[in-house]
Amino acid sequence: MEDQAGCPVKATVGVIGGKWKTGILYRLARKSYRLSELKREMSWISETVLIRQLRELQAEGVVERIDHRQRPPKVEYALTDYGQSLAPLLDAIAAWGQSHLSHKAG
Repeated sequence: MEDQAGCPVKATVGVIGGKWKTGILYRLARKSYRLSELKREMSWISETVLIRQLRELQAEGVVERIDHRQRPPKVEYALTDYGQSLAPLLDAIAAWGQSHLSHKAG
């Protein structure tokens, strides 16, 4: 059996795992968002938690914070080029989730 420290699935879950990260990443894979837009679209997450999750994703190199340096201040969050490589995985997760919801309802 493969050592857990070298397990690619564990590495992936380490980056995208958690209660809210996949939802954040799924949205950012489609477009960049201002914090207020993400908060509005994901109203069930407190702003504090959302900011913490975004910072963790930034630390992993999959999300970037873009400061447009203008007045009034405009900051957006987007997937990095590296983070864009997660888009097919997120689409597959969404497709499986839709199938699962249908399966449970059926």
